[in-house]
Amino acid sequence: MRSIVQISKPVRQASLATLGRLGSALALAAAGALAASGALAADATDMAAAKNEGKVVWYTSTPIKQAQQIANLFETKTGIKVELFRSGGSAILRRFNQEAQAGKMAADVLTHSDPAAAAIMADKGMFVPFKPEGFDMVSGVAKDSDGLWVAQRLNVMTIYLRGDKVPAADRPKKWADLLDPKYKGKMVMTDPSFTSLQVTVVGTFAKERGWSFYEGLRKNDVMIVQGNQQVSDMIKKGERLIAVGALDSYAADDRKAGHDIDTLYPSDGVFVIPSPTSVVKGSPNPNAAKLFAAFNLSKEVQEIFPNSGGYAARSDVKSPKGSPAFNDLKAITVDYKDLEKQSGAIKKQFNSIFQ
Repeated sequence: MRSIVQISKPVRQASLATLGRLGSALALAAAGALAASGALAADATDMAAAKNEGKVVWYTSTPIKQAQQIANLFETKTGIKVELFRSGGSAILRRFNQEAQAGKMAADVLTHSDPAAAAIMADKGMFVPFKPEGFDMVSGVAKDSDGLWVAQRLNVMTIYLRGDKVPAADRPKKWADLLDPKYKGKMVMTDPSFTSLQVTVVGTFAKERGWSFYEGLRKNDVMIVQGNQQVSDMIKKGERLIAVGALDSYAADDRKAGHDIDTLYPSDGVFVIPSPTSVVKGSPNPNAAKLFAAFNLSKEVQEIFPNSGGYAARSDVKSPKGSPAFNDLKAITVDYKDLEKQSGAIKKQFNSIFQ
């Protein structure tokens, strides 16, 4: 097997170009072709060596409830301890890269929500090629072809609101409707400096609609919070009524808990963003890392996401109950290659508008 450093830049750039076409193409055509071609042989894991290492360090932006559930299941099944560091995607990447620059690889497995960053880090030789069981059931645009990252889940970013507080006739039909003064003081959204999912939303809209879109939201007194959990809390408490560019799985989970929350699917589309998982090169527990990365793509773990209102990465796992089938989602095209180049500028401009 070739080493990471032998993977050429054109291959990595091709991966980014593929990510740049993520949109309606993310629908199951690629996954169907893969399934039709037959399952690929999974890369091996060494349970004995993993047990000897005794733990795995996981840096992740997976929602805390799901992350803890996955960690607990893994510990129960294997006896291997999961040392969990959970934060927003941007914060996770910042910590990981700072440690890498200092020559200290503390994380064994990295899960976040920035596919372009994953491809760039893969190009730098920071990950181990690894294709666990189920790799062939993930759409080609939601993984690296060499196994340097594969989506743990798919994130749908849209609009959700308090069903009992916003009458059907007054609800936004498309994203531009949010600039209507009638929504002033009613909206909440996350900060891209903390949540990498929001980098994709903000960067794409700023490019397509101009920063005037966010200046308009600022005039409408949108509240900025760090992460999607805070957005969910604000909506449940009624402190804000409309979540903007927010992660739908939180809304689905809140509905399941009995809260009156409706998800909207704007006529101009929603965002469908993969959450890459990678095995870190040079990590302290390389065998436990592979075992845990494989566990994340197992059907047992993949079914956690639709059961919590989200979408699994594997095409052979059902869509969440009460949500549109994956094929029926109208996905907004995202240029991840451009986003990675502009990430710092996007965060800076956003902060200058909302500070």
